Order: sequence, then structure tokens, then C-alpha cells
Amino acid sequence: MRKSMIMLAAAVGLTIAAPVAFAQMVDGEVTKIDESAGKITIKHGPIKKFDMDAMTMVFRAQDPAMLKQVKPGDKIKFDADKVSGQFTVTKIEKRK
Repeated sequence: MRKSMIMLAAAVGLTIAAPVAFAQMVDGEVTKIDESAGKITIKHGPIKKFDMDAMTMVFRAQDPAMLKQVKPGDKIKFDADKVSGQFTVTKIEKRK
């Protein structure tokens, strides 16, 4: 019985956490990629966790390999964090 309750609590926790993680993704459009510098320019909507309005700005890529997944003009969803004082894309995916 105790094991079942623990499993149920874990499942509920994951169900609640998943929408929160997805809610952090921001809509954007890739305008430029600089693979040699590991940077991507994105025209994005508001980023609530940074209290930032919509704008176009340059981000570092956490993993340079992610820059090969997209090209200028692609509509994307992305997540960013501040890493060592610089805005950094931590996740990126093409919108469908």
C-alpha cells in the first residue's frame, strides 16, 4: 500500500511539473546563426521569467550542436537561462 501511494504521488508530481516546464518555452524566429561564435539571433516574444518584452536579441547556445538543428527563418520554441551572466539558449525545437 505504501509503495502504491509513493508511486501515485510521483505520477501526480510529474503531471503537474510537465505543463510548468512547457510554459517556460518561448515562441521565436531564428534571424541569424553564428556557428563559429556559438551564437543565435532570435526575434522572440516576451520572456516572463526575465521580465523581458518581445525583441530581437543574440543568445549564446548552451550546446553548439543545437545551432545545426535550425536555420534563419525557422519558427521555434526555446528556453533560455542566464549562464555566467549571459543569456543562453538551453533548449530549442522547431514549431510545427
